[in-house]
Amino acid sequence: QGFLYTAPVREQGNIYKPNNKTMADELSEKAVHDVHTKEIDLVNRDPKHLNDDVVKIDFEDVIAEPEGTHSFDGIWKASFTTFTVTKYWFYRLLSAIFGIPMALIWGIYFAILSFLHIWAVVPCIRSYLIEIQCISRVYSICIHTFCDPLFEAIGKMFSSIRFTVRKEI
Repeated sequence: QGFLYTAPVREQGNIYKPNNKTMADELSEKAVHDVHTKEIDLVNRDPKHLNDDVVKIDFEDVIAEPEGTHSFDGIWKASFTTFTVTKYWFYRLLSAIFGIPMALIWGIYFAILSFLHIWAVVPCIRSYLIEIQCISRVYSICIHTFCDPLFEAIGKMFSSIRFTVRKEI
């Protein structure tokens, strides 16, 4: 009322205080579907198949007895069981000891990577592209001014040259 400047009002409203009901409903829906609290799949723990070629190592991929060189069947079965159970439980032990610290380290790493990408890399690239656009215009004008006439003249000079090839026997 007594102010010289009035704040502009957006049609959709302020993102913090929406002035229409549909936007308020959208914001509350977004809050419900938070990325940090989404459900994780405890059955399929590699939905994007990141470790298909690495982790699927079975007993037969590591230890194999060629034809004619076989140990006792009991030893073979015990070796198979020992390998499989040891791999299974040792992985569980390592993941129990180092899983959370490694998740913390990788979370920090990807947070830093995201931060640098958002706040440093992309702005630098955008700035470079803006600056190079100006330089490219000047370069293009120079090329068209100086080189185009020269190349046209050379092209006209050589366009009148004719070659004929004869085969003499």
